Amino acid sequence: QVQPVESGGGLVQAGGSLRLSCVGSGRTFSSYAMGWFRQAPGKERECVAAVSRSGGTTYYADSVKGRFTISRDNAKNTVYLQMNSLKPEDTAVYYCAARTRDYTGIYYPSTYDYWGQGTQVTVSS
Repeated sequence: QVQPVESGGGLVQAGGSLRLSCVGSGRTFSSYAMGWFRQAPGKERECVAAVSRSGGTTYYADSVKGRFTISRDNAKNTVYLQMNSLKPEDTAVYYCAARTRDYTGIYYPSTYDYWGQGTQVTVSS
C-alpha cells in the first residue's frame, strides 16, 4: 500500500507559482503511477497531470499544458506538481493519487487506488 500526503497549497495571486509535493509512504512507491487531480466547488474531480511509474510518460489536461509540470523522484517517494502562470480558474482542492496500473487510462479518477486528503490552492485575481 501507499498513502499519499500532499503539501504546498496556499493563496497566490494570478500569474504566480506554487509547487505541490506528494509523499507516498511505503517501500514500493515506484510501483505506482501517480496523478494530480483537482476539484472545484460544484465541479467534478478532474485529472490535471499524471506520470507513469518510471516518470518517462506524462499526461496533462489541455487547460494546464504549458503551465504545469509533473515530475517524480522515486528515491524520495515524492511526486511534484509545479504550477506556473496560475489563473483564478485553477482554484480548487488538489489531490494526489496512486494506482497500480501504469499509463493506460491514467486520467480516470476511478482507476486510482489510493488518495491523499487534498490541499487547497486559491488563486486571487
